[in-house]
Amino acid sequence: MQPPAASPGPAAPAGAELLRWQWREVQAPCLVAAWILVASLAKIVFHLSRKVTSIVPESCLLILLGLGLGGIVLAVAKKAEYQLEPNMFFLFLLPPIVLDSGYFMPSRLFFDNIGAILTYAVVGTLWNSFTTGAALWGLHQAGLMADPGVEAGLMDFLLFGSLISAVDPVAVLAVFEEVHVNETLFIIVFGESLLNDAVTVGPSCPQVLPLSRQGNTLPSPRDLPCLQVLYKVFNSFVELGPAHIHATDYVKGVASFFLVSLGGTAVGLLFAFLLALITRFTKRVRIIEPLFVFLLAYVAYLAAEMVSLSSILAVTFCGICCKKYVEANISQKSRTTVKYTMKTLASSSETIIFMFLGISAVDTSKWAWDTALVLGTLIFILLFRAVGVVLQTCVLNHFRLIPLDRIDQVVMSYGGLRGAVAFALVILLDRAKVKAKDYFVATTIVVVFFTVIVQGLTIKPLVTWLKVKRSDHHKPTLNEELHEHAFDHILAAVEDIVGHHGYHYWRDKWEQFDKKYLSQLLMRKSAYRLRDEIWDVYYKLNIRDAISFVDQGGHVLSAAKLALPSMPSCTSMSESSVTNLLRESGSGACLDLQVIDTVRSRRDKEDAAMHHVLRGSLYKPRRRYKASYSRHFISPDKQERQDKEIFRQNMKRRLETFKSTKHNVCSSKSKARLKEKGRKKASGPQPPAPLLSLRFGLPEAADRGPLGAS
Repeated sequence: MQPPAASPGPAAPAGAELLRWQWREVQAPCLVAAWILVASLAKIVFHLSRKVTSIVPESCLLILLGLGLGGIVLAVAKKAEYQLEPNMFFLFLLPPIVLDSGYFMPSRLFFDNIGAILTYAVVGTLWNSFTTGAALWGLHQAGLMADPGVEAGLMDFLLFGSLISAVDPVAVLAVFEEVHVNETLFIIVFGESLLNDAVTVGPSCPQVLPLSRQGNTLPSPRDLPCLQVLYKVFNSFVELGPAHIHATDYVKGVASFFLVSLGGTAVGLLFAFLLALITRFTKRVRIIEPLFVFLLAYVAYLAAEMVSLSSILAVTFCGICCKKYVEANISQKSRTTVKYTMKTLASSSETIIFMFLGISAVDTSKWAWDTALVLGTLIFILLFRAVGVVLQTCVLNHFRLIPLDRIDQVVMSYGGLRGAVAFALVILLDRAKVKAKDYFVATTIVVVFFTVIVQGLTIKPLVTWLKVKRSDHHKPTLNEELHEHAFDHILAAVEDIVGHHGYHYWRDKWEQFDKKYLSQLLMRKSAYRLRDEIWDVYYKLNIRDAISFVDQGGHVLSAAKLALPSMPSCTSMSESSVTNLLRESGSGACLDLQVIDTVRSRRDKEDAAMHHVLRGSLYKPRRRYKASYSRHFISPDKQERQDKEIFRQNMKRRLETFKSTKHNVCSSKSKARLKEKGRKKASGPQPPAPLLSLRFGLPEAADRGPLGAS
């Protein structure tokens, strides 16, 4: 009998998998993070050499970097892996730049020059589009484009002329901010680049214009509304004669333009109103205030895209119109967060755009070359822009208080830069309908590189050679603000008297409407306060001195700190103005607004010093705070609360003294001391012992009592 077979033992356990490579799951976010990191490190390297960045604009360096990286990728992978896709550009990269430009745009300067901006943006862009397209079509009809692959008719050249003629806001920002031209020139050129969106980028009309959706990834394909009327009118004029031009062609083109521009503006105003209204009720949830600013502005951009309106105009006017009310409602920390986050997003998007422009140019499979088309386009866009600027400026100068001189016109003509907007639009063309798309892509790349690199490199020496007035970045003084408001009211009154309802009249009416209705509706009551300008300056000076006071070592002041090194004498004090004394920044302490007596006894000095010691030492036991935690509110730390309460108590006490004291009127005790001083002088001279009261001290110790208790 055979023994039973041994049962097989347990199977050997499979090897435990400790690590597993999952590149496909994180490929997209890793690539995004890698490109942002490369672009940011490149900016750091560029700015290590101040000489390079002072000569070569950052946008030029980024394009050159993109060309180098694109060449490396093409050599390794044997194909162009990465491109600047239109959906990525229009939906993710362009909105932060436009929002930053609109939110921080000087609204007063923008609306002061709104007439010139609209003229250059609408009339100028139509002029450039029509003349450039017609000239290129004439060049093609003359047989100068030798390449037979350039199969394009009048409509195709008008389409390309409209794409290539619009000034690009990203390129203008990148170059003009480094040149530092004066504010008027910058706001006109940059405002034109923003508002010409209604002419070059508008609602969809795929049955008329040969644009593709790129696989329906975009909310709406870009279209050129005013191009339709130009084409119909021009084609009817050439083929049938002027008698066959119908009025409906004009009406459709004009209606399309107004629908795109005014509709996009209305969307921006609607979301600006909602944003201001929401931030009015965020007092107890400060932590999410910045979120609303970015979220609603981006929703405004997407909403305009969904209804085929101008999304750039929507987010621009949303930023311009909401800032006043939002800044008044949100906290100081939220304002700082919004500012730096918005600047960071805009700078990162701008860096990626220019770098990917260089990378996209390496892919030679998407473009074809024709020398006559490239050279003709470069010559025509420069020539017709210069002619258009000169003609429009001649008309505008008849209505401007400060005319634009010839030097300004040269800078405006030379500063019409093209950029990623034109490149993204030309990529959207459908090759099945536009046979010459590859030639248009190559020409657009050359034009963008020429305007950003060549004109960007030479515009700064040109501005220096022409001695163009540079921008003067400084906050307006109190004197400038008072005179500006006074002249506004005077000019509005003059227009009202003569019966002319001009710009100043309507601005005055708008300010009255804003104060009476909008500000009370969109601002919380604590933010909406009618304060005097001098009172605001006094408050800001107290804030400045409070910060300096804390930086100098807290609340305890020794007797040595009570004396100012730059203390004026009695004679110089009477000759100096109070404003100049208040604006001295050499010390953390300032003079009071009241008339002060510079003669104090030794006992007064000791009492004042003891008062400051006791106030700093005995503060903490007076008020206790309960420890609390909230996810929706960032509570200030103990030191910050203490500083705020000290400042609030001092401000309250000093404001009461300031209201009850008249200028050049002393108290009875001060008069008695002056009489005693006169008697002492009559008996014999004694050395003076001046003591300056501090901005943060209470009224003099002799007037308060022994301890100056509050």
